[in-house]
Amino acid sequence: MTGIPRQRYTYGKDPSQFADLYLPAGQASPGVVVIIHGGFWRSRYTLELGVPLAEDLSSRGSTCWNLEYRRVGNGGGWPQTFEDIAAGIDLLSSASKEHGLDTSTTTALGHSAGGHLAVWAAGRSSLPADAPGGGVPAVPITGVVSQSGVLNLQLADEERLGDGAVRDFLGEPNGTKYQLADPMRALPLPVPVLALHGEEDTTVPLSQSASYVDAARAADATAELVQIPGDHFAMITPGTVAWTQVVAAVERLT
Repeated sequence: MTGIPRQRYTYGKDPSQFADLYLPAGQASPGVVVIIHGGFWRSRYTLELGVPLAEDLSSRGSTCWNLEYRRVGNGGGWPQTFEDIAAGIDLLSSASKEHGLDTSTTTALGHSAGGHLAVWAAGRSSLPADAPGGGVPAVPITGVVSQSGVLNLQLADEERLGDGAVRDFLGEPNGTKYQLADPMRALPLPVPVLALHGEEDTTVPLSQSASYVDAARAADATAELVQIPGDHFAMITPGTVAWTQVVAAVERLT
């Protein structure tokens, strides 16, 4: 690998259908880290939230894939956002051929709503073949680090997190889309989930991570709740104690 700061790949015609590849300048650590940004699935939040994470992790030797996707307000929602996450991760197979990447270990690192999408992506293999993102993934996720993830959509909807973000994202809570979209309904997940949550997070309550981990363990899945210092954004701010713990969690799964 030659240490390319950032290289863009597209997986569709929409301006939001792309991912940026960050290659470490020195010796690469095993695997790839897929970064999925949050923002309650809304279009005003972009993958720029993931840039500091990708830059810091790549400086430590990680190969990073910072993924953008269509969101509510620019063509996203059901099923487009899910189709984009699946296609964007599978696009890694093309980059791996070009750069000789090791995708046998592919860790999804997702913050807030991105945590939801990361856990969802890890369960794609269990989805019906005709569901958004269903079928056999070209690049399976082998582990997830969720950063204050929205992991219980029914509870998030009941509590109107993000001023009704779940309802904006998925519509009325009926039909099969909630069944296919909610991580709580995809248990047991076949890969480990480390659910990190800020001790001072007032944006996404601890119950989102705690309820998921409790349900996952009850289903004999591998999941761990880790409370870390800081608020909702400390864990996506390199240099904080919270970010140090995020890095350690990523290293555990790679």
